[in-house]
Formats: sequence, C-alpha cells, structure tokens
Amino acid sequence: MNVNDYDFELPETLIAQTPLLDRSASRLLTLNKNNGEVGHHTFSDIVQYLQPGDTLVLNDTRVIPARLFGIKEDTGAKAEVLLLKQMQGDRWEALVKPGKKLKKGAVIVFGDELKAVIEEEGDMGGRVLSFSYDGIFQEILDRLGQMPLPPYIKEQLDDRERYQTVYARHEGSAAAPTAGLHFTEELLDQIKKKGVTVAFITLHVGLGTFRPMSVDTIEEHVMHEEYYSLSQETADVLNATKARGGRIVAVGTTSCRTLETVGNTFADGVLQASSGWTQIFIYPGYEFRVVDAMITNFHLPKSTLVMLVSALAGRENIMHAYQEAIDRQYRFFSFGDAMFIY
Repeated sequence: MNVNDYDFELPETLIAQTPLLDRSASRLLTLNKNNGEVGHHTFSDIVQYLQPGDTLVLNDTRVIPARLFGIKEDTGAKAEVLLLKQMQGDRWEALVKPGKKLKKGAVIVFGDELKAVIEEEGDMGGRVLSFSYDGIFQEILDRLGQMPLPPYIKEQLDDRERYQTVYARHEGSAAAPTAGLHFTEELLDQIKKKGVTVAFITLHVGLGTFRPMSVDTIEEHVMHEEYYSLSQETADVLNATKARGGRIVAVGTTSCRTLETVGNTFADGVLQASSGWTQIFIYPGYEFRVVDAMITNFHLPKSTLVMLVSALAGRENIMHAYQEAIDRQYRFFSFGDAMFIY
C-alpha cells in the first residue's frame, strides 16, 4: 500500500494554534464506519452517541515539560533537547537541535542546575543523553522545561494544564493524548450517569508522534516503541463489556493501540493485566480484536494515525470525512476538533 494514498491538501489556516476556553465546545464530526454517513455536532453531544453498557477507555498518561533549552558548554551555541523516554536512571532518549552540531561527547548545560552529556547518536536527531544535577530531577524539569507542543503549533501556551487531560495521572509522555483534551469533569459525569463505564489505560506517547513516515510503502514503516500498561481492573471491565454486548470506545489512537496490543497478546479473547512496550502499527487490513468505536482528533496527511482510523472506518470513508471537515473549516491536530467513528 502506498503512503501517498493517505495524502490530502490541508490549508495551514485550519491548524489549531490555541485551545478553546471550554474544552467540550469543540466541534464533533460523527462517522458511521458501516455506511460512511457523516454528521456535524458539538463535542458535548458525544453523550447522545454513547449507549448504556458501553465502556469509554481513556489514556491517563501525563505530559512532562520535556522541552529544554540550553547551550553547548564549549562554544555557547544554543541547543534544544526534547526528552522522549527515560531509559535507566538519568539516561534519556531524546531529540536534539541542531542535530549536526550535537555529536557524541558534547556537553549541554541548562542554567546552573542541569547538565547533559550525549552518549549515543541515532538517526534524525535522536540521541541518548545522561543527565547530572543536584536535587530532584522532576522538580528541576518543572522549573526549566517547557511543554513539548508539536512543531506545527507556533503560539505559546499560557496555561500548561491545557495540554493535559483533566484525568492525567501517570507522568511520562512527550505529547498529550489529544482526543482526551475535549473532556471536562462535568461531561465525564454526564457520561457515567447515562450508564457508560469509564476505564483507564496508560500509554506514554513517544518518538513516533514526532517523526514523519520516510518510506513509500506502508508495510516498510517501523513504529517506534512506546510503554503501555493495562491493569487487571480495566481488563475485567473490558471483558464484562464484551460479555454483555456493549461497545468498547477508545478515546484516541493511543488508547486504541494499547487495547489492540493487549488484545493480540491473549489469543482466547479474554483480556488480562498487561504492560510493556508496543510497536503495533495498525493500517487497513488490520482486524480489530477489542475496539468497536473511537473518538479521535484530525491527523496529519500521510501519517500513521490517518492509516489507523482508515483501518477502523475504511480509507474512502475517512478521506470523504476529512474533505468534509476541511470544507466546513474544522480545526485540525492537537488543539483541534474531534471525530467519533462508530
């Protein structure tokens, strides 16, 4: 399959630069995956589309202030580091800029509190850094770090918490699970009162979110691994949902990938607690084992995320829905509007 089959023209003006004041006031495009029917709503209308007996699965990862600005110790040249994954102790996988000048052995200093040495070089700006500091790393990061907004967002974020979901708990992500940004505590209460169960998984969003596909055919692409965890409590809820004929509704591609990773782990269809690293790549032809419906934002052209939603709803349905969203001036990407595929 050709990556170019998932390309589309997106006006730059439709890339949302700032979040709405009211999280649940964003727009909601609904897409029936069976017949391609499209509807247009406000996100708070999602309550009407969820049914008693369904389970809504949320990714409770919390974004760390992972973008650091420092200087090279020897030259004083500016250096930028984006933390992606803690490896062992104070060693981190990261992206650096400018990649050509930050080689193995280079030392980067961030004020008086923090210093990093580049230990290994990877491709496309990837590095392994070892940090040294006095005190507690997380507290230093909270003081020095900035939220790692995607590169297509040029505006500064006034309130850090707007790049967190209201239910974010477990720190470790280099990006927000953005489909969850639309929920408020009040909206989640309404959903629960309707008889919908709310369950949580964790997937720490990593390098794959920032890297474009660099191959021509989909099958050649290799996903970067990300850490996930699904508790026995959530496994029990999901098994009970399936048993009673309810739908499992994934909030975001991260929840979807976690659920399908676990679903593929237990061939008998009965889910159990599971954690580890996933590289699952879902694209058309994939047979879903767990997820029945999904809430998601609008994604980049030719991205693995467009391919994932196409696997659930069909490429033609997705391309048609995306074109309608563009024609109707929906807001795209992290701070943009949402889609419900059911």
